[in-house]
Amino acid sequence: MTMADFDLPDTMALRPSRRPPVGRSEFRAVMAGMASTVCVVAARRGDEMVGRTVTSVLSLSATPPALLVSIDIVSRLADLIAKTGGFSLAMLASGQTEIADAFAGKIEPEHRFGLGRWGKWPSGHPKLVGAVTTLDCDVIGSMETGTHVLFAGAIVEAETSTERMPLVWQRHGYHGLSARDGE
Repeated sequence: MTMADFDLPDTMALRPSRRPPVGRSEFRAVMAGMASTVCVVAARRGDEMVGRTVTSVLSLSATPPALLVSIDIVSRLADLIAKTGGFSLAMLASGQTEIADAFAGKIEPEHRFGLGRWGKWPSGHPKLVGAVTTLDCDVIGSMETGTHVLFAGAIVEAETSTERMPLVWQRHGYHGLSARDGE
């Protein structure tokens, strides 16, 4: 897929670092230490639903309420988000490792939405029942970085549960949090 396949308003041209960057294996080892909430980003266009497990999610602003997600530029998901102008995001609960694995590519794309209970937002984007938090977002900006697209999404619908603990990814494995961890 090339940039011509997307209608992106801006690009972020990455320039070389003044000093040599760390190697790929060192980068991966360093990033493995960062604990992140495991999320599924999904989009729907007609009968086609596509989703992917991600940990690259960032709170962007409170006004407007928005977040930033990083999606591989050559993926079908990036294409659907660009074409529909929106996406959904589910912050997975500690018991949803099977869903996380499925959307990380451990099962074929056509079977992924068969795991868990899925509804849909008024926008039509998939909505996972039982997640810690589910969001429906309208794309309000995007930026291509070479290998990924950063999509800024205004949060237009949200549901959250204070009863569920998030699923966390750190050091190449899933971890749950207990209620005591927050005390």
